[in-house]
Amino acid sequence: MVALDIMPAEVASGRMDPAHLKAALAGLRTDGFVVLNDVIHRAHLEVLRDRMLEDVGQILARKDAPYNFNTGNVQQDPPPFPPYLFRDVLLNEMVIAVTRALLGPGVKNSYYSGNTCLPGSQQQPVHPDVGQLWPDLETASPPFGVVVNVPVVDMDPANGSTQLWPGTHRDTTVCVQQGDIKVPEAALAKRRETAPPLQPAVRCGSVLIRDIRLWHRGMPNHTDTPRPMIAMIHWIRWWSNDEPILFPKGTERFFAHDTLKTNARFVDAPIPYLQHNQAYDFHK
Repeated sequence: MVALDIMPAEVASGRMDPAHLKAALAGLRTDGFVVLNDVIHRAHLEVLRDRMLEDVGQILARKDAPYNFNTGNVQQDPPPFPPYLFRDVLLNEMVIAVTRALLGPGVKNSYYSGNTCLPGSQQQPVHPDVGQLWPDLETASPPFGVVVNVPVVDMDPANGSTQLWPGTHRDTTVCVQQGDIKVPEAALAKRRETAPPLQPAVRCGSVLIRDIRLWHRGMPNHTDTPRPMIAMIHWIRWWSNDEPILFPKGTERFFAHDTLKTNARFVDAPIPYLQHNQAYDFHK
């Protein structure tokens, strides 16, 4: 596992050290993920944490609560309006340096949501968020999308850090056209023999970047407090199967950036972010 201690000078200047960039790309290409330590101000994440913990009760009160696979994992958007918009979360220069180098010019963010792991949760089935683009590939294609996970609390096995399966972004047995992203048990057993999964600790202020094809799953939260985590998706420029993220009019300048385009739609009306998501593969 590649976890890089990004220096304060890099964060302040917005320029990643070339050696760190090289190591981050190597981690993504080999393992399918990398951790960038201490690239977001913890004070910003504390503001988001408090609001997301306040919001989770309203989401769970919905009759159609957006559970992912089981009642222990719920889809939760962070508040998409000031004073909860922070550039080091949505337009983090260290993250953009990595995703631009991996995906090429025209990289875009088309997702701003998250996953909250609830106390007493069960583990999810192992799955990629998106499988390979075509079936029966001899070798995997180059990367086309990465998930940027931002824990708003310290995340570790005790409170349900995500289980990751190193190198599985290059496995070609799960593809988009199959319709079911759950990885068969036989494939997991075979993979476990050579590259078993791990459940990393990622401290608040750090970022986990993972290839969108990487096998992973939500794990049990053994504490008595929900564990929120924000997720964004940076796509290659030709990816078109996405929808705009709603933000308030008046925040357009906030998202101006020379490298990263945010696929945003700016609206006058209140944004019903607590009603946004739907359950995925959930059966009562």
